[in-house]
Amino acid sequence: MKNTVKVTRKTTESQMAVTLEFSAIKPDYRTYIQTPIPFFSHMIEHIAWRGGFNISTQIDLDKFFLTHVVCEDLGITMGKAVAEYVKNAKADGVVGFGDGIGIIDEAKATAAISFENRAYIDINKLCKVPETVEGMASEDLETFLEGFVQGACCTLHIDVEKGENAHHIWEAVFRSLGTALNRALSVDPARKGMSSGVAGNIEFIVE
Repeated sequence: MKNTVKVTRKTTESQMAVTLEFSAIKPDYRTYIQTPIPFFSHMIEHIAWRGGFNISTQIDLDKFFLTHVVCEDLGITMGKAVAEYVKNAKADGVVGFGDGIGIIDEAKATAAISFENRAYIDINKLCKVPETVEGMASEDLETFLEGFVQGACCTLHIDVEKGENAHHIWEAVFRSLGTALNRALSVDPARKGMSSGVAGNIEFIVE
């Protein structure tokens, strides 16, 4: 099974490269996560730490720095990289679905994910989520999640259950996603060749 996946996405606005290494977390894993937005980098750290795999990012932008573009394009690229791992690891028994809970102090969130070639995201906010957090808009963090789902062509449900501090709320969300990915990307030899859903592989015939 190939343990490293690298995906590069190029547009006229940006070039994003994401490398996923499915091995023990490196002591300096944070140094490989490079984005121009500190809090956004911190959120990617949570995915790596809870997911149990190393993430490396490289971001090159044109002359305009747009937070929306950074978050959306990196999300799409990372999602595509995860999808490639799922495809490559199917023969070895990658599980393909999982859920997780993220908590920190007063904040709690849950995430559930399934890789079935169906791009759908639902973010259910059961508490008030502040519009800004640590110098960035909360909607740009949602944009990352939306981009991830597009790239991975997966189904993702997130429930923001409770919280008051914006930093804690988003940490809980990304912790829950990392935990869900940890379970979805684990390998169970008993599931060799099996898909996440009973529909199996989806095939399109174009004539």
